[in-house]
Amino acid sequence: MKSIQARLSLGLIAVLVIVGLVLAQLTLWLFEAGLQRYLENGLRKESENLLVALVRGPTGLQLDERRISAAYQRPFSGYYFRIDFDKGTWRSRSLWDLDMPKPAEPGLSDTHELGPEGQQLLALRADYRRLGQDISISVAQDYSPVRQGFRRLQQIGLGMGLIALLIVLVLQRITVTRSLRPLERARQQIAQLQQGQRSQLDAQVPSELAPLVGQINHLLSHTEDSLRRSRNALGNLGHALKTPLAVLLSLASSERLKDLPQVQAQLREQLQQIQQRLARELNRARLAGDALPGAQFDCDAELPGLFATLCMIHGEVLQLHREVPPALQLPWDREDVLELLGNLLDNACKWADSEVRLEIAATPAGFQLWVDDDGPGIPEGQRLQVLERGSRLDEQVDGHGLGLGIVRDIVEAWNGRLELLQSPLGGLRIRIELPRN
Repeated sequence: MKSIQARLSLGLIAVLVIVGLVLAQLTLWLFEAGLQRYLENGLRKESENLLVALVRGPTGLQLDERRISAAYQRPFSGYYFRIDFDKGTWRSRSLWDLDMPKPAEPGLSDTHELGPEGQQLLALRADYRRLGQDISISVAQDYSPVRQGFRRLQQIGLGMGLIALLIVLVLQRITVTRSLRPLERARQQIAQLQQGQRSQLDAQVPSELAPLVGQINHLLSHTEDSLRRSRNALGNLGHALKTPLAVLLSLASSERLKDLPQVQAQLREQLQQIQQRLARELNRARLAGDALPGAQFDCDAELPGLFATLCMIHGEVLQLHREVPPALQLPWDREDVLELLGNLLDNACKWADSEVRLEIAATPAGFQLWVDDDGPGIPEGQRLQVLERGSRLDEQVDGHGLGLGIVRDIVEAWNGRLELLQSPLGGLRIRIELPRN
């Protein structure tokens, strides 16, 4: 959600900055163009007044100074003119000893500077014919105050624009946060689904999210129903086959097949393997129980029930100990961890004389599990052979392979490592390293 907010904020900032700069520049340009047209009209009137001030004198054309503005008499007043005709050039006294260039073309020009202060001149050249002579009148006005005013206006506008941008961003963040709040709640509920704390998403969501939440809830219900039906079907099948298997095993050991010892041995072996696999699946279903889809393994909540089940199966004389940090949760599916620990502990309980111990520790890289028993163990020469891919210990030593084969498959699926060692209790130690997801 934070990344979405960041992208929206960056996108809004970019759009606002680009649009703001374009609008500000366009507004200033239009304002300056309008002001120049206004000043151009004033300069044209001044040039017409100067044209009227040109009168015929005793020596020819002369300028009647009584008809011109007093601003043209003060040095560097900001108002200037020059009159060009056949016999020479007249300049206003406001120019003092400086010369104002004559614009190259009739019309408005703003490219001239004047004086030590660098006055920016807005000049207008107009060509006339009066008293039989061609006359060019150039009138100029200091444009520097207007330019300075524009710069101040740009600075003020920039400051106000930044303040407006900050206000818009704050309002946008508040609006986006409120708008994305249902998505954040849905994300939290999905995380709770993964941890097994809920089975459905809340249906009270905005109309835009209602179809998505409805589809997710429908999929969850369908998945949960499918898992329940599969588990029930497996249990029903297992219980339905137990009695026929027992009958077949009894027949395989009966007097009728004594004359066929080879057939009797093969039949008994195959039936025992079927019975073991069936017992494994039923044990798995019994240990898993009912769980929410995606529920993680809470050691404090799950291990007591698992140990109680093992005590009922193997007898209360067997001592089961566990050393697990409080409030430890393993980040894998609850049923998979139950199958892993159930097979490890069930295998250890079958071979232990009196004691089985489980230890789980969290490490920076992941988790470590140890299962120890005080039984006969496995000879060191057979341990590597047991863990080879494709080799099952139930084919090598009776009683160990079935559970360890399941454990090996789960550990490999989680990219972990399984080792068989000598236990401090005298029997077998199974050590498992599992990386974090």
